[in-house]
Amino acid sequence: MTTQVIVLNGGSSSGKSGIVRCLQALLPDPWLALGTDTLVEAMPVSLRASVAGIEFAPDGEVTVGPQFRTLEAAWIEGVAAMARAGARVIVDEVFLGGTYSQQRWQKALGDLPVLWVGVRCDGAIAAGREVARGDRTIGMAAGQAELVHHGVTYDLEVDTTHTESMECARAIAAQVT
Repeated sequence: MTTQVIVLNGGSSSGKSGIVRCLQALLPDPWLALGTDTLVEAMPVSLRASVAGIEFAPDGEVTVGPQFRTLEAAWIEGVAAMARAGARVIVDEVFLGGTYSQQRWQKALGDLPVLWVGVRCDGAIAAGREVARGDRTIGMAAGQAELVHHGVTYDLEVDTTHTESMECARAIAAQVT
């Protein structure tokens, strides 16, 4: 079957967004790029720093509340609906809940052909990128580097610690049917 969805899972500043841009340039068909950042940016500002929505602690810990979960569930279903309607989608995700997070996506995506990709990066390297970016809460990268992969099953894993985004994207593109 033709791959309809590529799910990239990795911690903050692991290099997912760079890989997504490279995949969009490499793959012959147009692919939509959607991710957790897309969802958070679409939410009302009032939910971006509230117990009901999403909170970023000073140490980088991320906490999500019930309103965030409700909107996230609807968003995941919406992404799946776009794929079912024919759009090819690359999902840039951070599975803070490990296995549980992947299961939510698996349920929504159902029988769609999905390529599951783990994007790894050494925590110290990701933390350096986080500082250089200047748009992240310091501590998220180191805290998420391994956490997001616990119990998650992949078709392919790439490691951006010493590998450029384009090389990782080529490895992923080679698996897309």
